[in-house]
Amino acid sequence: MVSALAPRRDVIDCQTPLTTHIGLLRAVNLAGRNTVAMGDLRKLMADLGFQDAQTLLQSGNVVFRSETAPAARLERLLADAAAGQLRIETDFFVRTAKDWKAVIAHNPFPDEAARDPGNLLVMCMKEAPEPAAVAALQKSIKGREVVRAKGTHAYLVYPDGIGRSKLTSAIIERALGTRGTGRNWNTVLKLDALADQIGRGKREAGRG
Repeated sequence: MVSALAPRRDVIDCQTPLTTHIGLLRAVNLAGRNTVAMGDLRKLMADLGFQDAQTLLQSGNVVFRSETAPAARLERLLADAAAGQLRIETDFFVRTAKDWKAVIAHNPFPDEAARDPGNLLVMCMKEAPEPAAVAALQKSIKGREVVRAKGTHAYLVYPDGIGRSKLTSAIIERALGTRGTGRNWNTVLKLDALADQIGRGKREAGRG
């Protein structure tokens, strides 16, 4: 199974520019639901024709290279392929490596990122929420959590710990009116480093 969006290894020119992407799966490997092995995910990417796919952790994170295409098209392609080949129903959220660096640069909580990165969450969303929805969500929070949003990304601080908070992903999605998936700041930075590694390795190989 080879996608029309993915690079064909048998026809691609060595000079064809490829874009490094970061893909996040929503709600996989949670309490035995939507279980997917990362090895199977890497095989799916290879079967679709994507290059240099590497996974990170078990929460559904993959970095890969492909010809440039709109994120929404890649997301639909990956979701359909996962349903057919892996038998899981999940959303994919795709960002380019450049987009991911902008996510990091726009973090409104630099102090929290340095002090307690495990309890700073970035949520990638399908649609940008209305400012009024973000304000209403903040107003409804009973604890010390703080939420900010920029475009299709929300940043959430959990001073008392994510695991102990009542501010769950389901509540956030319902309040903001869009589906999303969250990663803590440690994972955000690890994905950025992995994307850099893959991109840098290919640039160096091209000069060899």
